[in-house]
Amino acid sequence: MIEVCLLGTGGMMPLPNRWLTAMMMRYNGHSILVDCGEGTQIALKEKGWSPKPIDVIAFTHFHADHISGLPGMLLTMGNAERTEPLLIIGPKGVERVVESIRIIARDLPFEIEYKELTGNEEEFEIFGLRCRAYKVSHNVTCYGYTFELDRIGKFDVDRAKEAGIDIKYWNSLQKGLQVTAEDGSIYTPDMVLGPDRKGLKVTYCTDTRPTDSIVRNAMGSDLFICEGMYGEPDKLDKAKEHKHMTFYEAADLAKKAEVKQLWLTHYSPSLPNPKAYLKDVLEIFPDTVVAKDGRSVDLLFED
Repeated sequence: MIEVCLLGTGGMMPLPNRWLTAMMMRYNGHSILVDCGEGTQIALKEKGWSPKPIDVIAFTHFHADHISGLPGMLLTMGNAERTEPLLIIGPKGVERVVESIRIIARDLPFEIEYKELTGNEEEFEIFGLRCRAYKVSHNVTCYGYTFELDRIGKFDVDRAKEAGIDIKYWNSLQKGLQVTAEDGSIYTPDMVLGPDRKGLKVTYCTDTRPTDSIVRNAMGSDLFICEGMYGEPDKLDKAKEHKHMTFYEAADLAKKAEVKQLWLTHYSPSLPNPKAYLKDVLEIFPDTVVAKDGRSVDLLFED
């Protein structure tokens, strides 16, 4: 299971009922925060989640509405007596940017480790999740993120018995581990596991024009969280000028990527009622949600 909460859905500036951009995922006791706009701590409190167990903070880019909540978040984590290292991921220069911000968040009781993204696409692993960062098209270097939780094949009891594998080794093999029996026999997972089953996939991107990289990386996602800066049909030229997207462009990406569900986010402060434009969006991609702060879901494996 992967828990996903869209903490903030605002772009540019916070509004009384709309915090700036942030999304948190929880998996297997670990927490990953993507972006940390102003108000993220309050959004976490409203959700009932704690900042202390955040293991990773990944930034899409370094505009203020995506990173301005970081100093306070670091101080709160420190005041919670956190001692475990924190990994911060972001575009080139991430360490310089964060250390500059930390001038007001010094003397933390935990270390900060950095992973700098430099390629067009980079894949890495976080606590068993396969993560892929990919460049999108904004007016500064900006990345989208895809998170995948793989699921190995179903354990075949009959095959295990036919192979004469002692039951005490079944648990390890079911977890995908190779085992060596007391008599020296070596058993591998492929001896008892069926084909890989469908896993879970979450894709998140904001502040970009539509790109092929988004479609490619979002393909088949269970949840696609994508910016919809403008809902008004006449704002397309403005979206192009400022390297953002309209609701309709986001819905078109979701359709092309064949995702299960689209959550729109990162609304312009000039858009007080994004839901007013939902009808036309649904004609493009029916499984679209105009998300509000705090919207969450538990993604479960299919039986």
